[in-house]
Amino acid sequence: MLNTVIVGASGYAGAELAALVQNHPQLQLTGLYVSAGSQDANKSLSALYPQLLGKVDLPLQPLDEAALAAIPAQAEIVLLATAHEVSAALAPGLLAQGVTVFDLSGAFRVQQEGFYEQYYGFSHEAPEWLDQAVYGLAEWNAEKIPAAQLIAVAGCYPTASLTALKPLMAKGLIAAGSQPIISAVSGVSGAGRKAAINTSFCEVSLSPYGTFTHRHQPEIGHHLGCPVLFQPHLGNFVRGILATIYVQLAEGVTPEQVDAAYHEAYAGKPLVRLAKGMPSIRGVAGTPYCDVAWQQQGNTLVVFSAIDNLLKGAASHAIQCINIKFGFEAGCGLL
Repeated sequence: MLNTVIVGASGYAGAELAALVQNHPQLQLTGLYVSAGSQDANKSLSALYPQLLGKVDLPLQPLDEAALAAIPAQAEIVLLATAHEVSAALAPGLLAQGVTVFDLSGAFRVQQEGFYEQYYGFSHEAPEWLDQAVYGLAEWNAEKIPAAQLIAVAGCYPTASLTALKPLMAKGLIAAGSQPIISAVSGVSGAGRKAAINTSFCEVSLSPYGTFTHRHQPEIGHHLGCPVLFQPHLGNFVRGILATIYVQLAEGVTPEQVDAAYHEAYAGKPLVRLAKGMPSIRGVAGTPYCDVAWQQQGNTLVVFSAIDNLLKGAASHAIQCINIKFGFEAGCGLL
């Protein structure tokens, strides 16, 4: 059993992580932490999430200096479900003491000069770990994850988008010089648990945001290997992401080549389902799957990708990376 600690456990992704770790046959949940000044400190997790009553009743401990110093003795694995700046500050100290860190924030996802100043608004203080971090896109980096001490779990929109696009890029099917267009809608849980008027459920309407400026656009382009145009939308539902992606194919690419690219990429990978019908939020909510489908007309391909943003887009994707890192079955604790 691998002892596991979650930092940032009171948030939506943190609570999902706690439930998944508790149910995992190879993991032992040994600590839940929140920021020292959090109003949730010293409450039990099940007091915040009643569905966890009798399942995860551990207290949410305040992460002061003493608690932080004690974590390496408590755990082989630390899951950071924290803000980007917090992860960037916490990870190096934990890593220096030999802990394996799975970070759900964007703090270590992109190794590109000036990226964090431009898109995250802070100067990265651990560039040496940026160079060593492995991007946690489980189906595509399974060979690199086992050797890594720091795994930067892929973002929610990037997971949906890259899972749909990388089989095409790997086979050279995307037209040279073209720019895939991604139109994606996320439920309001993607904005986190902190109260804000623009994400209050009664105020939310289907609306676009972040045009040309969303930090996931360069993350997707960086890990795909070509620029993309990414337009996110906020949907008036709780959880899930549905991405509709428009791709210009190279001249002469046949439907048979497209089908073969997807089936070859995801053969034996149980957490990506190649759907016969159209993917939907309902079809993936509460599950660890990414559902992908596509339709082609001439050189134009439309790809549809659906995930639960809190699971395949965050918590279950992190568990999948743990499974890869430590040699467990891909769906261990998830299926």
